[in-house]
Amino acid sequence: MLNLPGLCISIITGIVPLLWLPAIPGINAIAMLLAVALCLLIMKQRTCCYVAIFVMTLCWGLLAARESLEPFEKLVRKPIATQVVITRTDGAQKHELQITRVDNHLLFPPVGVVLKGVYLPASVCQGQKWLMTLRLSPVHGQLNEGGFDSQRYALAQHMPLRGKVVKASRLSEACTSRAQWMARVTTATQRLKWQGIIMALSFGERTGMTSEVKSLLRLTGTAHLMAISGLHISLAAGIGWLLARCCQFLLPAHRVDYRLPLLASLFTAVVYCWLAGGNPPAIRALTGLTFWTALRLTGRQWSGWDVWLCCVAGILFCDPLTLLSDSFWLSALAVAGLIFWYQWMPLPRVLACSKWYIRYPVGLVHLQVGITLLLMPLQIFMFHGTSINALLANLIAVPFVSFLVVPLLLAGLMSTAIPWVNEAIWLTVDTLLGQLFFLLHRLPGGWLELDSRFLAISLCGWLAIIVYRLGLWRTSPASVAVLGVCLGTVSTGLINKKDPSSWEVTMLDVGHGLAVAIVRHGRAILYDTGGAWPAGDAAQQAIIPWLRWKNITPEGVIISHEHLDHRGGLNSLLKAWPTLEIRSSLGWVNHRPCFQGQSWKWQQLDFTVHWPPAGSDNKGNNSSCVVMVSDGHFRLLLTGDVEAGAELAMLKGRWRTLEADIIQVPHHGSRTSSGSPLLRAVSGQIALASASRYNAWHLPSVKVTERYLKQGYQWYDTAHTGQISIRINSDKWQIIGFREQILPRWYHQWFGVTQYSR
Repeated sequence: MLNLPGLCISIITGIVPLLWLPAIPGINAIAMLLAVALCLLIMKQRTCCYVAIFVMTLCWGLLAARESLEPFEKLVRKPIATQVVITRTDGAQKHELQITRVDNHLLFPPVGVVLKGVYLPASVCQGQKWLMTLRLSPVHGQLNEGGFDSQRYALAQHMPLRGKVVKASRLSEACTSRAQWMARVTTATQRLKWQGIIMALSFGERTGMTSEVKSLLRLTGTAHLMAISGLHISLAAGIGWLLARCCQFLLPAHRVDYRLPLLASLFTAVVYCWLAGGNPPAIRALTGLTFWTALRLTGRQWSGWDVWLCCVAGILFCDPLTLLSDSFWLSALAVAGLIFWYQWMPLPRVLACSKWYIRYPVGLVHLQVGITLLLMPLQIFMFHGTSINALLANLIAVPFVSFLVVPLLLAGLMSTAIPWVNEAIWLTVDTLLGQLFFLLHRLPGGWLELDSRFLAISLCGWLAIIVYRLGLWRTSPASVAVLGVCLGTVSTGLINKKDPSSWEVTMLDVGHGLAVAIVRHGRAILYDTGGAWPAGDAAQQAIIPWLRWKNITPEGVIISHEHLDHRGGLNSLLKAWPTLEIRSSLGWVNHRPCFQGQSWKWQQLDFTVHWPPAGSDNKGNNSSCVVMVSDGHFRLLLTGDVEAGAELAMLKGRWRTLEADIIQVPHHGSRTSSGSPLLRAVSGQIALASASRYNAWHLPSVKVTERYLKQGYQWYDTAHTGQISIRINSDKWQIIGFREQILPRWYHQWFGVTQYSR
């Protein structure tokens, strides 16, 4: 007979391959796997049954992944007439919706779409039905090492499509009860300073939180407290359980049943999850709570690990794509870490048996130390850093939010029909939040950026606990010493130390813009810094995270020309590294010149400028600083946005000096650049283009790519490949793309049509 832990382990291990599969196999391959599983089941041996469950669960996960990819092929080729339901909206430009019908045909399951920068022709709220003609495109994210994985996030959220509205008309004006409730609370709290936090904790809506508040929460490691998540669902369930137990005191003894508080807690969690708009973290927490309740209702005593395995297996079986969610891993491993912590490092008996006013504060410190220590590896892997004051901040904020703010919030939500009571509650909540943020503002420290080397050393917490409890430091000190040396070696990079003669060129995926890093001995020169927009720039989003994750220090920046898509991230880089040396042809203050005929050495690499001439009247693209980088064997030509006229002028008398192995495609592959004379003069092997898939100019041009291919170049662009790295060692070099080599995963692929329509 199968036991529950073994069954759960089979289910979990069957779903986990979705994390690293490079591609999803076809239906025929999945059918063959199912046939194998059925054959194993027929054998009726316990081991064969576990393997069969593993294979069937794997097939279930593969089918879920295939289903998530189907809309890319069926819905993105042309404008389609749809019926949609609004699931979330800010009431202005950002809307999330579910497509329920396409051309009057029912679509099941519904497909999620995100609309950004779209004003609808009538007032909009959650629950409304609309008729829309949509032009849909598959999710596409910028892919760089150390950067945010937006494609994986979108699939985990079941929002795989982005849309533009061709025309729209509202079918129904009615909003959901949640939307009406949210409108009443918004009105009641509109004059309160901390309304954004109140709405985040009440309904999971974080749009009202200012960037300053979000930054403070990140720096103090308390962001998890300010949105409805597993913690808040559990708190709501606990309040429901407590209320039911209080009611049972009024009942005769024979009417008291242990099932009533459990069911009441589950009901309260369902209501709070509904208030959160059914966001994925809340749904996951509710699913886990449901399985926990089911285990409790069996009347058996289950261990903490049994419950954890059952909840995780249940969540993954209900929604296999949950595996792609960072918040799922944080929640699941936080609970696993706490179980491990309390089993391996319990509170000393003396403190556990002390008086309550000593036991509870010490217990809270003990809990926070454990969760901080054991979640460190995951935090560094996902967020590339840690909060220095997170332990102290959470010691203050967790009990404050859990035992004061959340219960009052629930009371405020329940009392909307009694205005004077409701107003008093919201004012109290606002005052409490003001006091909390007053304390958080005054905590010392902040966010500490950490690079990939610290992943190994962050495991020391887990290993130290194991070594201590098993007594290995007494019984096998040599093994402990060897383990310490190995961790130190990995963290200092001695194992993977590169050949001192090697260097690297990386074209980062910054969308429509350009950012190229020339890297040697842990130092870098940047050629251009990507674009900028009102809420940020390419340096904040991609360049700085990449540099820090790779432990690379930039020493200089070459700005090709003044257009924003090439210099947008410069100020952010200077803020992070104020001593950067800047070269350009712009003549700006603190910029060293970059004109034809100049040359310099950096890290034994030769930099030679081929354009523009000093004193020329070229402006815009044709003032681009064209630079050749060479180690004596390998040559790279960086061209900025130089156009055909300047290309011809640059070639006069210098035809042979422009030969290179790799050329950065001028002007993102525009038809105004990359003339045949330049391509013949360079006579290279590889063409690298920095372009965004959905840019307004439909770059790179098909004619330009064909021109390069006819001249014998291999074509790479960031839209298809993501980050592109070239590793060079004298006359040997290797080109590596993010989608193809660095991290080939099925959820990183170029989804939808093979070539974006032009």
